[in-house]
Amino acid sequence: MKISKAEVVHVADLARLELDDAAIDRFAGQIDTVLAYVDMLKEADTQGVSPTSHAISLSNAFREDAMKKSLDREAALANAPERDDENFVVPRVIG
Repeated sequence: MKISKAEVVHVADLARLELDDAAIDRFAGQIDTVLAYVDMLKEADTQGVSPTSHAISLSNAFREDAMKKSLDREAALANAPERDDENFVVPRVIG
């Protein structure tokens, strides 16, 4: 096992988690599996492979800004449960 039960208990204490013995055993096994996989990945030949931030090529789909007519104030306030002349009226949040 690459990770001991004591290390699992230590990490659980740092995270303020209470684990029973069964959970400690289960997590130790699961973490050991993850660490074994990471060790396997370390064996992959990455010579000549440039670092990437994503597994696939990504690009943003930007569009040009276009001016549009804004929503009319009366239309925006038409279904307001409560309003004054030009604004929505909402309950006071800060006392």
